[in-house]
Amino acid sequence: MSMDRYCAAMVLSGVGDALGYKNGGWEFCHSGEKIHEELKELGGLEKLNIKLPDWSVSDDTVMHLATAEALVNKSTSSDREALYLELASNYKECMNDMTGRAPGLTTLASTGQLKPLLPKGYHIPYNPRGGGCGAAMRAMCIGLRYPRPEDLEDLIAVSVESGRMTHNHPTGYLGALAAALFTSYAIQGKPVKSWGADLVSTLPQALRYIESQERDVQENKEAW
Repeated sequence: MSMDRYCAAMVLSGVGDALGYKNGGWEFCHSGEKIHEELKELGGLEKLNIKLPDWSVSDDTVMHLATAEALVNKSTSSDREALYLELASNYKECMNDMTGRAPGLTTLASTGQLKPLLPKGYHIPYNPRGGGCGAAMRAMCIGLRYPRPEDLEDLIAVSVESGRMTHNHPTGYLGALAAALFTSYAIQGKPVKSWGADLVSTLPQALRYIESQERDVQENKEAW
């Protein structure tokens, strides 16, 4: 996959976020029919000009960029701890750029618990209500960084740890695994119809990773 396509993936993910968010107007509208009516009034997709001030990105893109920057800065070495602390630092810092972007309550509460200047400062307590899409929304770039079949161990570890920095529950952080894994499948050229089965076959390896970390193991297994 060429660098141009990597750049396009990052840019277009932000464009899609801005389109779906519509400064909060569409993300929090529960009527698809109303959204389509408004889109028609705007002249349809072809007439949209996605730019500020009417089409800002949401917290999704801000945190996705925070993830990507940490991967660029710290993922070239074998020191995963340094990468995790960089992720935690970036997630905490990017909360300063959330005006008008509607971050979720779980994300806000969890980033407040991160302590990136301390060893293991990316750990937060297990959260039985830590589901939601906040972990998945920022994980595409993890699949860009670890796209090959031989990268699967790193992809699992980084997506899980990235995810549970804010959504420390299987329903939350496994969304990050799915988003990263499906991105890697796209780069590999895997047929889309195989992605679901391949994800399911990866879950036992993800659980083994959780067990290997000896952290909230029983809680995770019960909720798995």
